[in-house]
Amino acid sequence: MTEATDAVDLRSLVPAQRHAKIFQLVHALAPGKSFELINDHDPKPLYYQLEVEYPGEFSWEYREQGPEAWRVAIGKIEKAA
Repeated sequence: MTEATDAVDLRSLVPAQRHAKIFQLVHALAPGKSFELINDHDPKPLYYQLEVEYPGEFSWEYREQGPEAWRVAIGKIEKAA
């Protein structure tokens, strides 16, 4: 697992903007890089959406699981040569 380089706090965004922001960040990630997502609820549905869009290309590691905040490190997996 790569170390998170940036924290992205979604709690200030309206729910309709959150997933779009995360997909934008995941798409822009370089292989081996990651960021930490901070949310006010468990973002597990996002995991399933990412799995459909980026199958086997990302990592997902809970760092905190509520009740006030959920923190998840999301990274782009480096491909083996």
